[in-house]
Amino acid sequence: MSRWVILTPPETTVPGADGGPDLPGSVGGRGAHWDLACDAAPDIPGAEAVELSRIATAHVELTGRRIKRTLLLTVRPGTSPDTIVSFEADLMAMPRHIPAIRSWALSRATGRWTHAWEQEFADEDGLNGQYLLHPYHWTYVDRWFDTELPTAIVAPRLAHLYRTASGPVLTASRF
Repeated sequence: MSRWVILTPPETTVPGADGGPDLPGSVGGRGAHWDLACDAAPDIPGAEAVELSRIATAHVELTGRRIKRTLLLTVRPGTSPDTIVSFEADLMAMPRHIPAIRSWALSRATGRWTHAWEQEFADEDGLNGQYLLHPYHWTYVDRWFDTELPTAIVAPRLAHLYRTASGPVLTASRF
């Protein structure tokens, strides 16, 4: 069984999946995204199915409604394996520095993406304030993305998607 993130137009639903419309501020998607575990991606017109293979994950207890964030990104071809390992380590270190990150998962992805960096937050301020504005984010992680820096390895095209979820997504037994 594989884990998938399915990007769809906002009016589309994915049977058996947890998901829904992307919140304002999301970029690079198709209007909604869904988390699904199954053997093969569903054939849905206008959808993009991204298969995930987990590198690491962690769970921090959080009850009730939350914000589920998915960042799909592409590491530039030709990036050395050692550099990719350093990049992945910087991402996985974020939860130790940024308490707003609750459950999280870093995965390798298929198709036009190489990685998926997913988190759950208690609310939008946890994502858009405490996470995105945190000094660790700006000093250790953004250097991999900023095309004006020689350390940049991530292609500029991203999918930064977030939505509400009524309960755990990354730790749900079906994922």
